[in-house]
Amino acid sequence: MSKELVIYTDGAARGNPGNGGYGAVLIWGNTIKEISQGYRHTTNNRMELMAVIAALQLLTRPGLDIVIYSDSSYVVRAVEEKWVFGWVKKGFAGKKNADLWRMFLGEYKKHHIRFVWVKGHASNKWNNRCDELATAAADGGNLLEDHGYQPGD
Repeated sequence: MSKELVIYTDGAARGNPGNGGYGAVLIWGNTIKEISQGYRHTTNNRMELMAVIAALQLLTRPGLDIVIYSDSSYVVRAVEEKWVFGWVKKGFAGKKNADLWRMFLGEYKKHHIRFVWVKGHASNKWNNRCDELATAAADGGNLLEDHGYQPGD
């Protein structure tokens, strides 16, 4: 019997664009793993999506049942309402963050994933922890360059 992997994610940007960061918490039974990273000159939406990608990229086994909790309606609705699949058919014409959406889809197809929207800055312990990780990463000194960021994203 397989268990479900639970992932919480959040992104942050200080200014939009500005320094940003993501945080994610992966929960597998009693095992909890936290990840985060900061970037220079990025946007909140890019960090929201990067949190999901980074968490999925950690996985070493395909075919997992995963539920991802996010306070980003941008990310949750794009997947759950299947917008991103329409964007693929149109070659992402006129869509922001196409580089990250392509990365996401490469990871998405490896698993059975569903998204659940959660209210940000509310009483959800794990969403709040992701926010702490994301903002600390955005404010940190180890900022990477967001090579995919394009003005107007």
